[in-house]
Amino acid sequence: MEQWTTSAWRCMLPSRQEQGEALTTLLRQCDANTLIVGRQRLVAPNDFVIELLPKTHRLIAASPLPVAPALAAQVRRHAAEQGYIFAGPVAIDLRPTPHDTAVRFRVYSRIAPARRRES
Repeated sequence: MEQWTTSAWRCMLPSRQEQGEALTTLLRQCDANTLIVGRQRLVAPNDFVIELLPKTHRLIAASPLPVAPALAAQVRRHAAEQGYIFAGPVAIDLRPTPHDTAVRFRVYSRIAPARRRES
């Protein structure tokens, strides 16, 4: 069980030397789905959904470690290094996959504008 748990965490969050698979996929989504909106203005996706196998999702949801905020911080750091901007705050939603699949996780991204506060 401990080996499986360690493997699940390694998939989501990187160690100091290597990037986790989910983080690598998030950063790839940023790079691949960035839009050029003007001279030196590159808008990157800021709204991500990571679908996990139900068993993995339960394990991560039960953990006291904040996975989504840690991944969001890594995305923000990558965007700053690449010179990307965001249309709104970076949000990462971890969800169980709605159907049976052999894939460990899937990542979806989109550019979501910031919500305006109504007066």
